[in-house]
Amino acid sequence: MFLPNSSWRLPKKVIISDITIRDGFQHEEKYVSLNAKVAYAERLILSGVKRLELTNLGNPQNMPQFKDAHELLKRVRDSKVLNHAGVNWQEIELTAVTIRERAVDIAIKAREEGYGPDRILMMVSTDEEHHYANSGTTLPEYWKEAERCIKKARDAGLKINGTVSTIWGSPISGPTKLEDAVLFTKHWLDIGAHDVEHADHDGSSSPDNVYRYFSMLLDAIPDPMKHIAHFHTTRGWGLANVYSALLAGIICFESTIGGIGGQPANFLDDCPVTGTGDYYYKNPNGVGLVCTEDMVLMMEEMGIDTGIDIEEILKIGVLMEKTLGRRLRSESIMAGPIPKNPNESFKRSGLRELKEKLGEKPGQRFPF
Repeated sequence: MFLPNSSWRLPKKVIISDITIRDGFQHEEKYVSLNAKVAYAERLILSGVKRLELTNLGNPQNMPQFKDAHELLKRVRDSKVLNHAGVNWQEIELTAVTIRERAVDIAIKAREEGYGPDRILMMVSTDEEHHYANSGTTLPEYWKEAERCIKKARDAGLKINGTVSTIWGSPISGPTKLEDAVLFTKHWLDIGAHDVEHADHDGSSSPDNVYRYFSMLLDAIPDPMKHIAHFHTTRGWGLANVYSALLAGIICFESTIGGIGGQPANFLDDCPVTGTGDYYYKNPNGVGLVCTEDMVLMMEEMGIDTGIDIEEILKIGVLMEKTLGRRLRSESIMAGPIPKNPNESFKRSGLRELKEKLGEKPGQRFPF
């Protein structure tokens, strides 16, 4: 068990990046239409979300959910809804996943043509077996590729995120060392990444180890804007891990509407697809990320500013269940915010009269 020291304070403000349209939808076994993706991007931005992960620019043969990547980026950039609302695009950051160099080149070209992402994401795992399963390369080979990609991406005006995965364990190789993830983070920043996503990609972290890792990390690299926490809630610990990260000093988080997402689907509509191979878990719908609605509401109830309209984000959560045709993981869309005012309809009649009969004063709670 850990306890924060006496100088600990909750942050006054956090940054929440919504990654529903990429990480959330990549796990769905049905194609989510381009129109739906655009609509959710618009609604998320209008609700106050400034950072969105929109798509994957890798080969859509393996992940056909992203066959619409270029059109999606174009339509969001050209959205009449957003432009009519006066959205300041200087405040919005759109990210695309670019695991390999070919995808980085595609992102750069799209950027040059005026519709590409503002930021791209490359990814390593501290477990080389897991990394190889995702990228098809060894770690030394990939680090060389990443360094080349970062240089040309920065030259093109793109920000680069370097993700570190299998921090708290690997579904392939089992336990991993937290110290390795700190070394990987340092290397990402040394070769030019702007920030690093620290990914609990399959729900392997527990709250004590989250606190231990991020405390160790911030001792080594103290700028909290360099670090983004990414938690899955496979075993139900997602928001507990968020709280532990807050205790350690993390202020940037990622999440998805309804808590959807995870390993790329290996089936889409009526057809098997490659994805990243067999699912790690028996129930594909039993996994997912921390839920945006629940995290935003939790932060609000804790007095932490997210800049996101909670009522709007709850509406988006309700709509997402209609889009996907099933009940999702959000508790907040069912229960709503904690009540702040009395509810007269729940009161049992007769209390005032009984207190008068007993000679008690209004508001008296003890017999003296």
